[in-house]
Amino acid sequence: MPATVQATEQTDRRAPRHVLPPGVPGASLGHRDGGSSPFVDFDRASWARLGETSPLPLTATELERVRSLGDAVDLDEVREVYLPLSRLLNLHVQEGARLYRAYRTFLGGTAARTPFVIGIAGSVSAGKSTTARLLRLLLARWPQHPRVELVTTDGFLHPNAELERRGLMQRKGFPESYDRRALLRFVTEVKAGRAEVTAPVYSHLVYDIVPDERLVVRRPDILLIEGLNVLQPASGSTALTVSDFIDFSVYVDAATADLRRWYVDRFLKLRETAFRDPASYFRRYAELDHDAAVAHAENIWATINGPNLEENILPTRGRASLVLTKGPRHDVTRIRLRKV
Repeated sequence: MPATVQATEQTDRRAPRHVLPPGVPGASLGHRDGGSSPFVDFDRASWARLGETSPLPLTATELERVRSLGDAVDLDEVREVYLPLSRLLNLHVQEGARLYRAYRTFLGGTAARTPFVIGIAGSVSAGKSTTARLLRLLLARWPQHPRVELVTTDGFLHPNAELERRGLMQRKGFPESYDRRALLRFVTEVKAGRAEVTAPVYSHLVYDIVPDERLVVRRPDILLIEGLNVLQPASGSTALTVSDFIDFSVYVDAATADLRRWYVDRFLKLRETAFRDPASYFRRYAELDHDAAVAHAENIWATINGPNLEENILPTRGRASLVLTKGPRHDVTRIRLRKV
């Protein structure tokens, strides 16, 4: 998201083992189960059958509100891709509740259950923000009516003044541009079951942290954490990282050439919309002609977004519980689910 122009949004093999709950059919779906792969592959039609019996609790108007600029997801895709995914996630949450009750009986304790944490990762322009907002909406509408919150890691970027002081403004979105201790502390407190945890707020309009504003998370049933680097493993002397506290993770994937093209297309659309706001950090780009805007967007991709993808984001794909792979038209064409 935040790599230099994100005014509207944003293989380590030591992958965690995630258990597929009972009740998810598989063998009869015609999916491809590669013996040497830790994933089971589904084409879109096979995956869609997992949600056939579930009603679509979403209208076209609601979809329009959560869809990011440049993301072409429609109601058919919600029905065929995201509804089955929300069903799978709901099953995980319900199985977690049963395990919690068993633990409470075994330990004889009365501690409240901690939130189920879902991580959503992927490149700039992949559409992970839309995925996160869609899942938040769909999960909250299951019959159990769970309380679902969404936090983006953008709020944990260092303020621009601090990035300037460290010489990191041109590496915004890279791991070192985040206050990783604060992000880890936030997730740790959520998983510890604290009644109230707060997170900083980021504005894509002014491209900076909003002073004196906090997002309050009050012990939700499900917490979605969306960001470029949420699946990174611990490094150096760090014993723990955010991914250690994630119960299920989704990686939104696409070919690098498509991601680059989508980024440039979105830049051009922003030049005609959000960049024209007088308060926008990117106001100066609104006056670029088409060729200059394309050149500038491609330079940002070549120097910031592309290197960050190759060096830091893409290597975490293998750690995900599930991978949504998009085709050139920005629609999901394949789903890869980690084996039990």
